[in-house]
Amino acid sequence: MLRTLTRPTLTATAALLALGLGACGTSSGGSTTAATKAPEVNPAGDIPDNQAYVPYAVPGAGLSVKVPEGWSRTSNGATTTFTDKLNGIAIATTRSKATPTVASVRQSELPQLAKATPGYKPGTVTVVRRHAGPAVRITYLADGHADPVTGKTRTDAVERYLFAHKGRELVLTLSGPRGADNVDPWKLVTDSVSWTR
Repeated sequence: MLRTLTRPTLTATAALLALGLGACGTSSGGSTTAATKAPEVNPAGDIPDNQAYVPYAVPGAGLSVKVPEGWSRTSNGATTTFTDKLNGIAIATTRSKATPTVASVRQSELPQLAKATPGYKPGTVTVVRRHAGPAVRITYLADGHADPVTGKTRTDAVERYLFAHKGRELVLTLSGPRGADNVDPWKLVTDSVSWTR
């Protein structure tokens, strides 16, 4: 005998069917709920988006540069280096008789870099605009520090900026593992250069 379903029975049946289908969808891995969403994985050396920066006044140089807060600082002569895990920022100042150009950098700076840098592979030499004025930007690859556990050497991507101001030159060298996305942090650091005198 065929039984006719009443409206309340149809509603309850539909609700149970929906719950059953929803459960099947969840078990198949198609759900995008927060519980099953995988955490974001960044390449080694990516500087976090929430990294704070603080101004560093270069002693006796009449300039300041923002650096990531909490990074270790070491000094060697006229060069101060800030490091954290796989990344580094080296700040060096010197007297300069002429403003560096792409041509002068290719003629004098690049041969010195090639000799002094293990694993050196040339990149580009361009002029970029920053808040402190134009700077010659050199990109290249170099051997990074060996991993203390495996002993393997990684390849670093290096950006070197040469700023000039009133007979002084600032060489700002930023380095991190090749493949890390540090475009925004490096832009923030190089844009923060400020000559105070």
